[in-house]
Amino acid sequence: MAANDVSQAVSPSAGPNVNQITGPASEVDLTTIAKYAKHAPRYTSYPTALNFAAVNNDILRIANKNTQAEALSIYVHIPFCQTLCYYCGCNKIVTRHNSKADEYLDYIEKELLSKSHLLAERQAVSLHLGGGSPSFLSEQQQATLITMLRKYISFDAQAEMAIELDPRNVDVPYLKNLRELGYNRLSFGLQDTDYQVQQTINRVQSTLHIADLVFEARNLGFSSINLDLIYGLPHQDEDTFRTTIAATKAMSPDRISLFSYAHLPERFAAQRKFGENSLPNAEQKAALYNIAVTEFKKVGYDMIGLDHFAKKTDPLARAKNAGQLHRNFQGYTTKGDTDLVGFGVSAISTVGNAFAQNPKQLQDYYEQLNNYRPAAVIGLSLSNDDLIRRDVISSLMCNLSLKKDAIEGKYGIAFDDYFTIELDALRPLQKDGLVLHMNEGIVVPESARIFIRAICATFDAYVDSTKNMTRFSKAI
Repeated sequence: MAANDVSQAVSPSAGPNVNQITGPASEVDLTTIAKYAKHAPRYTSYPTALNFAAVNNDILRIANKNTQAEALSIYVHIPFCQTLCYYCGCNKIVTRHNSKADEYLDYIEKELLSKSHLLAERQAVSLHLGGGSPSFLSEQQQATLITMLRKYISFDAQAEMAIELDPRNVDVPYLKNLRELGYNRLSFGLQDTDYQVQQTINRVQSTLHIADLVFEARNLGFSSINLDLIYGLPHQDEDTFRTTIAATKAMSPDRISLFSYAHLPERFAAQRKFGENSLPNAEQKAALYNIAVTEFKKVGYDMIGLDHFAKKTDPLARAKNAGQLHRNFQGYTTKGDTDLVGFGVSAISTVGNAFAQNPKQLQDYYEQLNNYRPAAVIGLSLSNDDLIRRDVISSLMCNLSLKKDAIEGKYGIAFDDYFTIELDALRPLQKDGLVLHMNEGIVVPESARIFIRAICATFDAYVDSTKNMTRFSKAI
């Protein structure tokens, strides 16, 4: 089994049953919500990217010699945006000069050449374009990028080809071009439909236009459409958010991503443009979350991990129900048995037991490639302890449960002895009804799903050594 395959860490059908404790999030009292609304990682990886350190060698070349993954997932980061959304914490460059993307694509090709040893003799089963805003690229630039990727990478005939889109600069011909290039999955940034919220976050957009794009995308044959929503934005309240939820349900996307707004104004200057008093507090955010969960489940969506929903026929829902769900830097995925190779500024790769990240500044990224150095400048080679904790945290994030004997059999440890300190730290959460600790494993009840990041932090060996926890967003 590949080192980064955590599917055997827990099987909901064979281990502790998450359905043994159920109930809506609203049943958790407000005192408990306030108590655990602390800063915690999002756990798209373990260890998190904030624990990466400078690397002086080609960490991915070394890791590639020992990887057991037979397939690849490809990520390309397009950092450019035409306008600045004030809530955004992504790595982005705001510009209206489309020509900057031409130069950037030249450097993507240089990076493809430099990583040829990672791409040889393996097929890619997925491609994901994120940002920034990948729809910043013109139709011709999209064609250039796909042609370039296919030149250096062998894609499986059934590969998932996904792209994130800002609907404000997308029309039907653009969608048609993407489909002709081979894209089969789309994600539109809906965020919120209320005008006051949109105005405050500098993202005014037409809900009707988005609905039209969703309709046309189906007609063009895209196999999966996702809508991104954010809860916890300035001026959101239960009434306005219900309107956003209703609009989302009316579009009937295959998947929904429900992200918690991360307010980190000390890191992202644009977030200082609205006052903290305009934001919902932890209790109000939990209420918004609960509304979404209740409404989406009511119309047949399966809840996926912390913050995703999928129709029951969707591969993500099937993977969840089979205990084969995984989590990586793009969120929840069915592709857990692959190495992830990232391209572009700030892109992160996961090869074997190593993480590596490219520079976060564009000129630094260009300089690395101009000087024929590996693109990645920071990273981490995982220790055995890291691997054990990664499986534990991944199991909890994906399945809200873990089976102790799967961890014990894989790593040759006695779970309760290895995690004596951590299990003791879980006692307050057990007392508050957020965790059930049994002889065979650990279960997080449905009513405590919103607390999963705080629960996972109990098993994070790096949390105590992180001097400034405010680098992470609040868990609620």
